[in-house]
Amino acid sequence: MNKQRINLNADLGEGFGPWQMGDDPALLQIVNSANVACGFHAGDPSIMRDTVRLALAQDVSIGAHPSFPDLQGFGRRVMQMSAKDLAATLLYQIGALQAMATAEGGRVTHVKPHGALNNLACADAAVAETVARAIASLDPQLLLLAPAHSALTRAGEAAGLSVRNEVFADRAYLDDGQLMPRSRPGAVLHDATDCVAHVLGMLRAQAIVTATGQRLPTRIDSICVHGDGPQAVVTARQIRQALEAEGYSLAPLDRMT
Repeated sequence: MNKQRINLNADLGEGFGPWQMGDDPALLQIVNSANVACGFHAGDPSIMRDTVRLALAQDVSIGAHPSFPDLQGFGRRVMQMSAKDLAATLLYQIGALQAMATAEGGRVTHVKPHGALNNLACADAAVAETVARAIASLDPQLLLLAPAHSALTRAGEAAGLSVRNEVFADRAYLDDGQLMPRSRPGAVLHDATDCVAHVLGMLRAQAIVTATGQRLPTRIDSICVHGDGPQAVVTARQIRQALEAEGYSLAPLDRMT
């Protein structure tokens, strides 16, 4: 029996200059949506445009993946910014990707914050509100891809945005629904089989399943597979196969309804 649609997304375009991270062309043959780095944690204008072009060729929907301005730290360091500065930083990055998408005959359909910004917006209601309001001020039709069971999902809904809830295939969760810090043992799942089991466990429960076995009920619209690990392509392929075997129909974020 065919179940609801589900989306598979990945963070892509995260190289810089001649340096490449991950196998974007291979992942774009597996995922349905690409969160494209906008230059502040990774990526540069040429990489952004090339990633957009590759995504459009594979009928993969395009999302902006903005971050704190932290190129040296890959956007994984929390930065103290005023609401005004943070909003402007987000608009700058999203607008840059919109320009690349337009030049290639496509469009940006969603936004997913990156790294420390995403984590902070999940826990801090004020930061979440700033993020959501900035996106809505630019284009209220943009979808917000946000971690399930977070302050960011609530802020997005309050701002009038259509929100898609995601869970992470390769990350362990704390009992409050936040991601386990990468510094802690077991925070990142490296084996593809473990990632598949983690994803299916959450989908079957329709809940975030924490490292201690707690279940936090939530709607799940999308699965994120990080593109920067050595097993990224294998993991993404196995997750897609498992989802299809479960009867899910995979679709880009903008075609979920």
